[in-house]
Amino acid sequence: MKQQKILFITALLILTTHFSYGQQLIKVWESQARLQVPESVLYDSDSGNIFVSNIQGSPMKKDGNGFISMLDNNGHIKTLKWVTGLNAPKGMAIFDGKLYVADIDKLVGIDIEKAKIIEEYPVKNAVFLNDVTACKNGMVFVSDSRTGKIYLFENHKISEFPLDPVNGINGLCAANGKLYIGSNNIYELDIQTKEMNVLFEDTGGIDGIKRMEDGNFVFSHWTGGIFITKENQIIKLLDTSAEGINSADIDYIKESRLILVPTFNDNRVVAYMLTQEK
Repeated sequence: MKQQKILFITALLILTTHFSYGQQLIKVWESQARLQVPESVLYDSDSGNIFVSNIQGSPMKKDGNGFISMLDNNGHIKTLKWVTGLNAPKGMAIFDGKLYVADIDKLVGIDIEKAKIIEEYPVKNAVFLNDVTACKNGMVFVSDSRTGKIYLFENHKISEFPLDPVNGINGLCAANGKLYIGSNNIYELDIQTKEMNVLFEDTGGIDGIKRMEDGNFVFSHWTGGIFITKENQIIKLLDTSAEGINSADIDYIKESRLILVPTFNDNRVVAYMLTQEK
């Protein structure tokens, strides 16, 4: 009996150590399941609102059914169809009061204050535009997952960025003069010199990727996984694949340490808080 008690205490200590010192995701809220195939989510720090791109149909079909939703910062749907008239909208980025959205083979600019599409930029030879990110100087980058190419939108013109195609490219994140690229690896690209290095290999097919305040990354697998990097490690924080719940193009709010996850066919956005490492 005494030996069983010692084994029980030892096991308890092991579990306590694991949960005390490892980072976890804690669900904070989830939106109503009224969204229609939400692919990407983006927090607007100026307004506190959250934008969600809804495909509502096939990711490749030009059917005019796609739209953008607006949520508040507690996940309540403020306007389900905030902006309509898109086809299959995916990644988004904000710069200078505009929401830029990837829509199959064009980049769409939405005036946030007017809630209106004000410009469209067709991308020559694009097949499956996917993620979008913006630099502080106004450079907007768009990935094409089918061709492996990256496009640059600058000064009201869009052009192919001079870079060898990246197989499986999807997630993009711009920070401090660098472009971070998610595919089956994580790459760091110097925007000025075009020098590119591999930071992490064999990450699996990355969907959304964000650089955190400590320089590490949080990224998603569309099948339902959320991961972070820690030094040279990749750590799985969440896996909802067994439940059939996807995790598409995520966002990360550094002030509240919230990871926003669009669940695609599950038609919700779920917010998880990333606990501090102890």
